[in-house]
Amino acid sequence: MHTQPAPTPTHCPYCALQCGMQLTPDASGEGVAVTGRADFPVNRGALCGKGQSAAAVLSRGVRLTGPLVRDPATGRLAPATWEAALDAIAGGLARTRAVHGADACGVFGGGGLTNEKAYALGKFARIVLGTSQIDYNGRFCMSSAAAAGQRAFGLDRGLPFPLEDLPRTGCVILVGSNLAETMPPALRYLTELKANGGKLIVVDPRRTRTAEQADLHLAPRPGTDLALALGMLHLLVAEGRTDEAYIRERTRGWAEARAGVMAHWPEYVERVTGVPVPQLRAAVGLFADAETAMVLTARGPEQQSKGTDTVGAWINLALATGRPGTPLSGYGCLTGQGNGQGGREHGQKADQLPGYRKLTDPAARAHVAEVWGVDPASLPGPGRSAYELLDALGGEIRSLLLMGSNPVVSAPRAAHVEERLRSLDFLAVADVVLSETAELADVVLPVTQWAEETGTVTSLEGRVLLRRRAITAPPGVRSDLDVLHELTARLSPGLEKGFPVEPEEVFDELRRASAGGPADYAGISYERLAADGGEGVFWPCPATDDPGTPRLFLDRFATEDGRARFVPVAHRAAAEEPDAEYPVYLTTGRVVAQYQSGAQTRRVDELNKAAPGPFVELHPRLAARLGVVEGDEVAVVSRRGRAVAPARVVGTIRVDTVFMPFHWGGAGRVNAVTNPALDPVSRMPEFKVCAVRVERVG
Repeated sequence: MHTQPAPTPTHCPYCALQCGMQLTPDASGEGVAVTGRADFPVNRGALCGKGQSAAAVLSRGVRLTGPLVRDPATGRLAPATWEAALDAIAGGLARTRAVHGADACGVFGGGGLTNEKAYALGKFARIVLGTSQIDYNGRFCMSSAAAAGQRAFGLDRGLPFPLEDLPRTGCVILVGSNLAETMPPALRYLTELKANGGKLIVVDPRRTRTAEQADLHLAPRPGTDLALALGMLHLLVAEGRTDEAYIRERTRGWAEARAGVMAHWPEYVERVTGVPVPQLRAAVGLFADAETAMVLTARGPEQQSKGTDTVGAWINLALATGRPGTPLSGYGCLTGQGNGQGGREHGQKADQLPGYRKLTDPAARAHVAEVWGVDPASLPGPGRSAYELLDALGGEIRSLLLMGSNPVVSAPRAAHVEERLRSLDFLAVADVVLSETAELADVVLPVTQWAEETGTVTSLEGRVLLRRRAITAPPGVRSDLDVLHELTARLSPGLEKGFPVEPEEVFDELRRASAGGPADYAGISYERLAADGGEGVFWPCPATDDPGTPRLFLDRFATEDGRARFVPVAHRAAAEEPDAEYPVYLTTGRVVAQYQSGAQTRRVDELNKAAPGPFVELHPRLAARLGVVEGDEVAVVSRRGRAVAPARVVGTIRVDTVFMPFHWGGAGRVNAVTNPALDPVSRMPEFKVCAVRVERVG
């Protein structure tokens, strides 16, 4: 007689909410049931369709179950043993290093990797390969907000307060986020905000499901969020509604920022953004009249070639009204990827060491080098950012180890990136499924996923969580930590002892490496995470008796003098504006039933039924000019490429703008069209705006 296995409390593998869930294997051990955890404070039992169906990707018929090596005779990927696959990767990387030098070896990570994997990957790149060329797809997620947060506050944590504060504030400005589709369980926070009498302002070129909830929806032209923020701040100054006492006591740089704002008078901002002056005044009134208020940004303002300055302008608006560092108020960023926060804190970003330390800081290098047992001088300097690294493939970078990312679909100017990947001397990919990128590899390694491994992740709130192993992986599957251990044994015999395969051992070393850094995890342990009711611990947490820090900046900011910084910014155009040849704006985003590049969600039947493929959303007036009706195949064409999908004619988008979701490859791959123009500070590509023309196909 079979007994029902006990449920395992864990967290969703998808977005940065990291919703609590329970996994219960069935009696056969072949399947697993997913239920929401009512005791987890973020989702309180709610799960979106992606979370509810997450176990489908664990199926042997969906995921990889054995290594693949490209057969030189046929040119096809063929099953291989683990030993042969690992030998091939080590050989490919070693040959490149011997012939072209260490920096000819590239490493590309992912924002879905656990903290342990991200930490080990960065360590592997720097002390085993000796390369500076490591970055990750989180650069495409919220790097502009991170850079702006660092400039203003001296610290970047997506939300410096827990989500539970949102319903209790008086007004929220939500800039460039369609929370209803990207993080559905979080929509309740906005619903509760309104039920409590709070006001919601949504900034988005489309009237999304989230914008439908708003008291005021502002629909600026794509790429003009910076001007909009400056125009609102201009009105605050002109109306005498800034918090001068707060500015005097808690900030620096106001005079310079204020002077720059005065050039952005309301009528000018209306011409630039298309947002009428009365709406600007209404938004300022709602925000300034509220006793407490928050500004939250997401990919809309961040994925621009001026994303850092754009987010900085919204931070300036919050600072001028005395919001950051005060209860139930402030600025925050809605992180996207499951471990987008932790993924950039612990060393897989080109310019950072564990604990969010700067790679160029001698003290930081010395601290981490001591933990790693190496000479600080041996650590490489900063390398290329994500797109720049991908653009260098086949040139200065000859071999690439890639873990947990699918840039063939997700990178800007994706056809060019695919060409660069094909030009490599050697490509190795470790992933759960055979993604479009894995299909190009010389070696593909099948690795464990969320339910088959234990590890920590850090949510958008800065909440460090323990995801527990609930089921055993198929026999032919190993963990990324095991991969790095085995590759180190082959490339640098003896060093593999520094790459343990047990996640808790890796995390304990991460704690030591992060100690004293901005993202200090020293006081967080597996034992503590398992014993705290599963609610997690907010970093920074420097000691085991420290309760953690749910709310940052209440006493001081993380700058040398404890004051926040205004950064003077001015509006500038997008890198590519519409013209006679390409007269329409393109913006991109997500749909509720798919996730990121779709590599996993497109393998789930119920999600594909809900969102079977890409589409082009356009306004009826634009459709009429083009002779397009609902369902017609249309091509969206830019200077970089084209994407083809059925038309979806809606009245909820600007007449001068079309929208496409980015979850698909093939003919509907919108990132073949997007612009890789980079923000000068964050190196974020301009996914959210480029110039296109739309053509009826056939």
